[in-house]
Amino acid sequence: MSKTTSTHFIGRYIVADPEVCHGKPTFRGTRVLVSDVLEQVASGVAWETIIEEWNDSVTKDAIQEAVQLASQAFIKHADEFVLEPLAA
Repeated sequence: MSKTTSTHFIGRYIVADPEVCHGKPTFRGTRVLVSDVLEQVASGVAWETIIEEWNDSVTKDAIQEAVQLASQAFIKHADEFVLEPLAA
């Protein structure tokens, strides 16, 4: 019996394939996790440096798509991230 898996195309540059990195979103044709690149962006690493560190396997357009999709996901799920006020 063959196991059927399908790649989910999340965007033009981002995919989730059960056969690659346990199905976590990666940049198309790579094993580079989108979450790793987003962490670099959040840490203030220049996009040019990110591209260099991943040996040009991630493009500026791919990073832009990741940031845009992350922004959309945050807006859609913002109520799930509300912190309780701190006691005075």
